[in-house]
This record gives sequence, C-alpha cells and structure tokens, in this order.
Amino acid sequence: MTHATPDPLLDAVEVLVKAWTRIGPTAVPPSPGPRDATLELVVAERTVVATDQDVVSFQLSTTDGARLPKWRPGAHLDIHLPSGRKRQYSLCGDPADRSSYRIAVRRIPEGLGGSVEMHDLPEGNTLRVSRPRNAFPLAVPGHGSPAERLHFVAGGIGITPILPMLRLADALGVDWTMVYVGRRRDTLPFLDELAAYGDRVVIRTDDTDGLPTAADLLAGVEAGTAVYCCGPVPMIDVLRTGLIGRTDVEFHSERFSAPPVVDGRAFTLELENTGEVFEVPADRSPLDVLAEAYPAIPYSCRQGFCGTCRLNVVEGEADHRDGSLTADERAAGSLLPCVSRARGDRLVVRADLY
Repeated sequence: MTHATPDPLLDAVEVLVKAWTRIGPTAVPPSPGPRDATLELVVAERTVVATDQDVVSFQLSTTDGARLPKWRPGAHLDIHLPSGRKRQYSLCGDPADRSSYRIAVRRIPEGLGGSVEMHDLPEGNTLRVSRPRNAFPLAVPGHGSPAERLHFVAGGIGITPILPMLRLADALGVDWTMVYVGRRRDTLPFLDELAAYGDRVVIRTDDTDGLPTAADLLAGVEAGTAVYCCGPVPMIDVLRTGLIGRTDVEFHSERFSAPPVVDGRAFTLELENTGEVFEVPADRSPLDVLAEAYPAIPYSCRQGFCGTCRLNVVEGEADHRDGSLTADERAAGSLLPCVSRARGDRLVVRADLY
C-alpha cells in the first residue's frame, strides 16, 4: 500500500470547502485524543439504506447537544455494544456536521453477533463510542498527493469510507471516477446518494455482469491516478494483481474483513488466566479461536493496527505480524492475536476476556 505524505496546506482549503459545500475538514487525520477516551451518544435515527433491508444507517448524536470531535474522510468509530462487544464502523456522513455521526452496518446473521446486535438497537438507545480515528486517510491531489486524479473502488458495505472521500473530491473540483460492485443491486447501500454523480459512478453486480476483473475495476486508470479501495479481500487482491508494475499509480486500500492467514502453522494457545488450552489451526488467527469461547473479548479492526485485542505473552515466542506494536512493546510481551501467532508449538498468554 502506498501512502502519500499529508500536506499542511490542505487545512487552508477547509475554509473554501465549507463555503462551497458542507463537506468540512479534509484529508489529514486529526489527533485522536486520549486512546481510551469515549463519548456517550444516542441513536437519534436509524434508516434502511439498501433495498434488501440488510443495511441500516445510524445517526448518532450527543445526549447534551454538544459539538462532536472533528473527523476527516476515511475515519472510523469503535462502538461499545451493550453486550460488551466492540465493533468498528467507518464514518459515512458529513464531516462538517458536528451534531451527529453517521455509520452504516450490514446485518451478517452468520457472523460473531456484532452486526445483529447493532441492527436490533432501537432509536433512543445510548452507546459508548470512541473518538474518530483514521487508518485510511485520503490525500487529495495537489494537497498531499502527487497524483493528478482519483479513482475509487467500493465493494458492498465498503462504500462507507469512500462516500465522504468522493464528496470531498467533487467539492474540490478534483477529477475522479468510481466503480461500485456487489452481488446484486438490491444489496448495495446508498445508491440514491450516488445517483447524483451520474456516469462518474459505474455500478457492476455479479448477477448481471459476472465477477469483476482487474480491467473492470481499473477502467480509465491512467498514469498519475491514486486508487482508493475498500471491500472484501478477494477484490483487493484482484486490484493488487492488476497494478503490479504500475509505479505510476498510487494504491490505498482498507479491508472490512480480517486478512487470510498466510504461511500459518498450528499451535497450542493456553490462557494463564483460566488454564484453558485452545488449538489454533494453521488457517485461523488466535483471536478467532478465543472469540468463539469469549464473544465479549475486546477487538476491533482484526487487521493489526488498532491494538484493541492486545494481550500479553507469558511463555513462548511470538510471531509478530502486526504493523503497529513498537520493538519495546513486543519485547515487553505485547501481542496482537488478530494477525500474530506463535513461532513454536505453544504460547501462554494473559488476556482481557471481557
């Protein structure tokens, strides 16, 4: 993944953008504040945004009418659910609206329960929510990116972080295009909002167009383009393959599911807290195995960057595969079980299970 260097001059554009449109702050992520700081927000509105009824958007507002912390396209929230589960959802509303945050959630009945619990939340329910954090920031051409134009690719619910990005690009007059893919048209959220952009948004569905190729997803991507993609791992892999050797194109991506385990080996995981022993298969993460036994175990991104699932190694050698722990943290025994593993046959850990 290529990341462009943010340009501090971009903040000056914010004044122009606010006068032109209600997009608000732009590409460089703000300071997130204290790592554990949370907000108390109320579900002010819930709206079905896909015709298959499986995607609902939630408008979250403060209980006292206070202005919410700023955010910029690509940011997400950690939602602390009543059950104790913690889930991560991209912000997909208007950054200039400091009165509420908007997220959207697809119901996944066969998942680990977070999306179903979200869908069951009524209006008026109060939630504990993190301040916005951004691991997928947009760098606008001419303001942090050497690219000349933008190309967005979204797969299904992966549209959520992309929506604020294309709104900002459009407001700034940046040349952009987009491909939006899904299984069927009725599964795709926010089609009504995207219709306003006309033929700059190409919609493809598997049932009528077949599975998209790299050529389909990268149609019109010329030298000097920055590609931003959010969606399932197979789609991102198709894009990566299609861009091999394209040194004239930036590529930025965010998955909304855990990455597959590569070159894994089975090992035994023991919890010092309880004495329980778990067998971790070669193709599954330690977090997956622990979450089956302890559904409320803290985790969020499942990609090795947020640090929510951190636990401590008591015995054994860790195979660190994250991109966020420092050398000192690793030496002190920290491990992110969503992506990391054991180098040997056994690992003893101390974990926060609730």
